[in-house]
Amino acid sequence: MKAYFQKIYQDGFERFVGELEQRMDIEEKTFVITANPETLMIGAETADFDEILKSDKTMIVPDGIGVVKAAQMLNLPVKERVTGVEIVQKLFELLNEKGRSLYMLGAKKEVLDKLLERIDKEYPNIQVKGAKDGYIKNKDAVFDEIVDAKPDVVLVALGIPVQEQLIYKHYDRFDKGIFVGVGGSFDVLSGTKKRAPEFFIKLNLEWLYRIVKEPKRIKRFYVSNVKFISKIQRMKRETNEN
Repeated sequence: MKAYFQKIYQDGFERFVGELEQRMDIEEKTFVITANPETLMIGAETADFDEILKSDKTMIVPDGIGVVKAAQMLNLPVKERVTGVEIVQKLFELLNEKGRSLYMLGAKKEVLDKLLERIDKEYPNIQVKGAKDGYIKNKDAVFDEIVDAKPDVVLVALGIPVQEQLIYKHYDRFDKGIFVGVGGSFDVLSGTKKRAPEFFIKLNLEWLYRIVKEPKRIKRFYVSNVKFISKIQRMKRETNEN
């Protein structure tokens, strides 16, 4: 897991989206992974996802406050969260401003339809090259279509680690594009689910809001975070001893 932290983006949201804009302008291929503690734990326990997180092809941004705090415990100056929802929102703005193209894969059909309606209304200059819901069976065939479409941004909302595994599998087939696994961002941006109120966001308590709204998350959250904290404490001791 130590290798993951060496890769985590440190300079905050504004600097990160500035870099994304530069990469879009020069068509530099980019693969972004938004990481919370559960993401890193899956990597530590799953060989193929571990390879993806460590790969030179990927950028890791600290989506969860637990990742920010853990990095700081390890004396890494990670400034703040860089959340998937905010990345997608900014990408929509950039695509609209520049008249660039987008492809989306994931979520339920009704969610995707609502998001497409919002894009059409609020971001009319975005060229939507295609959109497929997450329940389509042959997702590799969807990527054949994406390769042919050559979009500037590809957003995949299938949940971690499936979305990252699928992007990574096909990544070398592309010459350009910003690729992001965005989890439940389509639900929030379509208005199907509400993001936490500003109070929770400012206090870095979105995780608590989600648990209150979806109690079934408690067990998964507890298991992944307890394991994560234990690993970080062990890594900190090892760092101090060295």
